[in-house]
Amino acid sequence: MGLETEKADTRIFMDDDNFPRSGGPALSEAEKCADDELDRDPHGLNSHLQLGFEDVIAEPELTHSFDKVWICSHALFELSKYLIYKLLTLVLAIPLALVVGIVFAVLSCLHIWIVVPFVKTCLMVLPSVQTVWKSLTDVFVVPFFHSIGRCFAMVNIRLDQE
Repeated sequence: MGLETEKADTRIFMDDDNFPRSGGPALSEAEKCADDELDRDPHGLNSHLQLGFEDVIAEPELTHSFDKVWICSHALFELSKYLIYKLLTLVLAIPLALVVGIVFAVLSCLHIWIVVPFVKTCLMVLPSVQTVWKSLTDVFVVPFFHSIGRCFAMVNIRLDQE
């Protein structure tokens, strides 16, 4: 029990493969493989939702909290985001998928059986309507504007400079 003259050196060694750099929770190898195989957003519809702790909470340079508080708040943010999302999808995903499926089925049915036949019918009837409309304008509108044009053709405007 003498005096210690050397400082104790404590280090933590971590493999880079096991450390999650994405800010998300650490996944096991099976979960990583499952995530790599299936791209659940292939068209990038929700790419704007890639939100991390630093995107939401940021401390200015001159006002920093304690390091332990910052680390704990970061961990709690990520953990709560992960768990609440999982819980909400567990509760809401199946009913909402059913509702959205029904809505898209109804919209598809309406589009296929009502909208497209109506548009095709209108396009089919339009040539005859166009012929009737052209006849009406040739009989009533064209002579009226032709006579108005002849009346105004007789008007002469003279500008005198004095």
